[in-house]
Amino acid sequence: MFSGFSENEALTPIPDTFIRHLMKDITDLDELKVSLYAIWRFEHMEGHTHYLREQDFTKMVPQPGAALDKAVARATLLQVKKEAATFYFLNSPRGRAAAQAFARGKSKMPKGSATVTEPLERPNIYKMYEENIGMLTPIIADAINDAEQTYPAAWVTEAMEIAVKNNKRNWKYVEAILLRWKEEGHAKEQNRRDAKEHRGDDVKRKVDEFLKR
Repeated sequence: MFSGFSENEALTPIPDTFIRHLMKDITDLDELKVSLYAIWRFEHMEGHTHYLREQDFTKMVPQPGAALDKAVARATLLQVKKEAATFYFLNSPRGRAAAQAFARGKSKMPKGSATVTEPLERPNIYKMYEENIGMLTPIIADAINDAEQTYPAAWVTEAMEIAVKNNKRNWKYVEAILLRWKEEGHAKEQNRRDAKEHRGDDVKRKVDEFLKR
């Protein structure tokens, strides 16, 4: 039996349009499952091109083909067929741009038929702030909420971890890390092979320089 949601839940935003206009018309449970699953997966993906393949949905729906066809027909998802493979994108501004680029060959085909890795479970960032940085005031809560809307959730979490590691337990420091990543690129995108300790030291130095501007 489900025991209820915990305080450490990570949250996934659902587009208002989906709730107000699409969900009330979806009568097929499998279509609803693949649609919500896609929204969740795309929200937590890194990189520029966010796509899923049919096999990525089998954990939610064992035979997702028909449900995906309905989601595509409803235009919740976009479908791109290329070299005997089928890829699915969310019908959002970012998803449409990615689908168009993919169809035109501006994005590389994935190697092999491996599924896209599921996002790791991450702690709720509000709870994480309270436990590691300080009291969650209304102003800080609003700032965290703004950060959630502006940056990938993984960035906010990692920025907090770096702030704690560098003993800079304040939101201004976390925000400076996020702003630097926005301007210069996220550390993992710059060099994914960097050792974590080295990256943390580099971030500390650059953030300190950023704060002195």
